[in-house]
Amino acid sequence: MARTAFVTGATGFLGLNLVEALAGAGWQVLALHRRGSNLKHLSRLPAGRVEGDVTDAASLLRALPEGVECVFHVAGDISLWSRRNAAQDRVNIDGTRNVVEAALARGARRMVHTSSISAYGIHAGRIDERAPQLGGRSWINYQRSKYAAEQEVRAGLARGLDAVIMNPAAIVGRYDTSGWAQVILRIDARRLPGVPPGGGSYCHARAVAQAHIAAAERGRRGENYLLGGADASFLEFVRAAGELLGRPVPKRTTPAWILALMGRLGAWTAFVTSREPRLTPEMAATVSRKVYADCTKAQRELGYAATELRAMIGESVAWLASEGLLSEDAKRRALGPQDRQ
Repeated sequence: MARTAFVTGATGFLGLNLVEALAGAGWQVLALHRRGSNLKHLSRLPAGRVEGDVTDAASLLRALPEGVECVFHVAGDISLWSRRNAAQDRVNIDGTRNVVEAALARGARRMVHTSSISAYGIHAGRIDERAPQLGGRSWINYQRSKYAAEQEVRAGLARGLDAVIMNPAAIVGRYDTSGWAQVILRIDARRLPGVPPGGGSYCHARAVAQAHIAAAERGRRGENYLLGGADASFLEFVRAAGELLGRPVPKRTTPAWILALMGRLGAWTAFVTSREPRLTPEMAATVSRKVYADCTKAQRELGYAATELRAMIGESVAWLASEGLLSEDAKRRALGPQDRQ
């Protein structure tokens, strides 16, 4: 009999990779989506679909069947703009509380919660799961909200929930249009204004999805698992993407103090125009630091496999090309002759 999975955030970047991986592994998948969500990619995958919203507790109870093998809570708000803090808290904190309550009420056997390395807050250098979680007192709301969401999961653990927490770093791969894909798109359009001086750990979306499945099967109850693998500066990421696209990229990074100034200017402009700035103070601070994830624990306990940086960027580029989102010359470089139609 097929194992059953309930996936929140199923129309998002990681959610689509997870639904695809679960279906490929023989799971019976029920994918939650909001009313009005773009179902273009989800509808192509062998999964059942149900309408609901993590911010609506009643809709979750209606959508979640009794006794599913695992609830994969992937939905989240990754905004780094302070004007969206309240909405972000409703999704990341209240939404997680609602998922925990629904999982307990419906007798789910396990919950795998998608957190982030951001829950650990602002660090420098390499961290593992023993590092202090500083997100709770960070001035960046995304970090605070991801930390607070983990506390909601831990409150559920205290009430008998069987849950595992995943902390991926920077995710790259198929189905992405709003994360690191935005850097790729700007390089292709020759509109990348500069490169920040920071760096981090990059993880392949497909590998992260497989790690989630492994966590459902054999992750230790109540444990965190950091997922990284390819450590690189942002300049190294940009150079690799530029080579794959055949586009020139900046040779040097933009100093952190200039980014901070631009972030403050962006915040002031947004105050006047009410339009989201291209660079916020939160973004400037985040991309100016170098924080790397030690994923030894995930490799040892979940069989997590790191992916080479160029390979995961190449997959992202090829997918963007197949979706018609890159220029024609970049598309020709990325796709073989049989895939150009």
